[in-house]
Amino acid sequence: MGSIVVAGWIALIGFWFLLVYGWFFDELHREGIVVLIGLWLLGRFGLPFLGADGLFITWVATLDIALVFIIFKGDVPLT
Repeated sequence: MGSIVVAGWIALIGFWFLLVYGWFFDELHREGIVVLIGLWLLGRFGLPFLGADGLFITWVATLDIALVFIIFKGDVPLT
């Protein structure tokens, strides 16, 4: 298993974790969750249709970044 596969799994697990985390702490509401799942589905089934199925992990990582900005109101501080 290569590092790209591991990064893909981390991105996928992070996406679903952040969705649940945002819903649990009331940072994401039903409409936001529906939009994000719709965008995830668009990437999952739309990108292979366009012949760009290799970009799915990049799509999910971008959604992860958007979720972090939405939930934490900006970037996560490291210090």
